[in-house]
Amino acid sequence: MIRLAFILALLFTAPWEEAEIVDVKDRGAVDLKPFNCLDTTRSSVISRVCYDADDRRMLVQRYAAYHQYCDVPKDTLDAFLNAPSMGQYFNANIKGAGRNESGPYDCRTHKVSSYQ
Repeated sequence: MIRLAFILALLFTAPWEEAEIVDVKDRGAVDLKPFNCLDTTRSSVISRVCYDADDRRMLVQRYAAYHQYCDVPKDTLDAFLNAPSMGQYFNANIKGAGRNESGPYDCRTHKVSSYQ
């Protein structure tokens, strides 16, 4: 009985870390564990930015959908997060123009790591 009480006490006092998995366009399910995420309310287009510094991978939630960008330098991330208009900076420097939005950080033209 004492063992059971001890085990239950450990279970209820241990920190609970729930994995967050999001669906990323052109990628599928991605675990956000290696990413540092920042929710933002100062943009009408972008609501969340997640960055994995080890893989230089960035996920951007825009219009409720996640999109991935590869080989993004930290200074580009910093400029994006500190831009007067995140949407304008994103459109001009990250997303790319045209129908397929193939920009400088498009994962289809950069190597994609094996994270999931």
